[in-house]
Amino acid sequence: MDTSRRNFIKKTATAAAGIGLVGSANAMSAKSYNNIIGSNDRINLAIQGLGRRYGGFIDGIAAKENNVRLKYLCDVMPSQLDKAQIKVGKKIDYKIKSEEDIRKIIDDKKIDAIFMATPDHWHTPGAIMAMQSGKHVYLEKPCSHNPHENELVVAAQKKYNKIVQMGNQQRSSIESQEIIADIHNGVIGNVYKAVAFYTNRRGQVPVPIKAAPPKGLNWDLFQGPSPRKEYMHDTWNYNWHWYGWDFGTAEMGNNATHELDIARWALDVKYPEYVDVIAGKRQFKDDGWEMYDQMEATFTFANNRVIQWDGDSRNAYKKYGRGRGTIIYGSKGLVMVDRSGYELYDLKGKLIREKKSGGKEGGLALGGGGNLTTRHVTNFFNAIRGKEKLTSSIEVGAVSQMLTHYANISYRINKGFNVDENSGKIYDRDAMKLWSRTYEPGWEPKI
Repeated sequence: MDTSRRNFIKKTATAAAGIGLVGSANAMSAKSYNNIIGSNDRINLAIQGLGRRYGGFIDGIAAKENNVRLKYLCDVMPSQLDKAQIKVGKKIDYKIKSEEDIRKIIDDKKIDAIFMATPDHWHTPGAIMAMQSGKHVYLEKPCSHNPHENELVVAAQKKYNKIVQMGNQQRSSIESQEIIADIHNGVIGNVYKAVAFYTNRRGQVPVPIKAAPPKGLNWDLFQGPSPRKEYMHDTWNYNWHWYGWDFGTAEMGNNATHELDIARWALDVKYPEYVDVIAGKRQFKDDGWEMYDQMEATFTFANNRVIQWDGDSRNAYKKYGRGRGTIIYGSKGLVMVDRSGYELYDLKGKLIREKKSGGKEGGLALGGGGNLTTRHVTNFFNAIRGKEKLTSSIEVGAVSQMLTHYANISYRINKGFNVDENSGKIYDRDAMKLWSRTYEPGWEPKI
């Protein structure tokens, strides 16, 4: 069975490379792909990163019809591994190995695909290592830590012809797909603006102080591609998001990724021509939070189209009537769309049509999970087998991710800048100094 399965993976890669695909195996038709591989072949999986996102993958992995096998759970913290074994064991009735070091899993030739849900700084380097070893990748947002990694992860996917799904799961929403198709077909006339928004009630975080790493934590492996430094309390468990730029990408990479992706999709735009932000730390001035907790960003595109971001991480007032979503404005009306569905209004503010999913993934709960992620995960498996096209290929997802990088860079240099709408490069020397980052020697992502 293993020999047969490995042959099918090998034949898939060979055929994809041999028939002259434009950019990636993702472009191959389902019919052509099914002629090459058997749709019933089992896919062996691993999950790297057992924090708040991995639970959303389990229903799709456990579904019998998906014919996949979870072989490894991987995390640098033993307590996370223990908790995950218990949680996953409630839905999966076979033994799963625990592993600390993802590199050992990447070297396992029996593994076909890896779900990566680590801190942000690991995403692109880990994904590239996985692709180089012949693995398909489900890559959680943000798909990159900086613009240079954004370029690298897309180039790696093209070079190694692997299926790479970005974890912005609203792309798999039936309701979002439906209304955005209608928008593209003119249901609200000529679209000209989208307002993407997010609010949360995140509280104070501890002021970081030097401390011994928590018991069991492999601090060296946690840092991975990031330059080595002493451990600071309380970095490892989610607060790495707010403690500087070594590991995280602030709220832009954390949550704005989702709504900005929907806004860009609805307006049918690529890179902006100009980016500017107003942002700062507005709440809990003396706590350990090191970056903005409130941001307004403006992305100006060609053809007089604009995307505005309105994000409040620590002020939960729902100024748009809900915690997150995207409003798309057109010459004949507007659409409010979020993870739970959409509402279509005319110019008088009258509700013309609405559709709700009834799913459980519409709000702000940490980790998400539910019907959208399950559908997104299943699409990933079906794309590996050639039965479907990816709903969020890395090539598409990376363009949306650039919006978050632009906003973070604008905040960090305290000014706006122009962008090449075709290449995505920034016309500003100060901004381009943040195009990449410094890596721990030997950990630089290369393709």
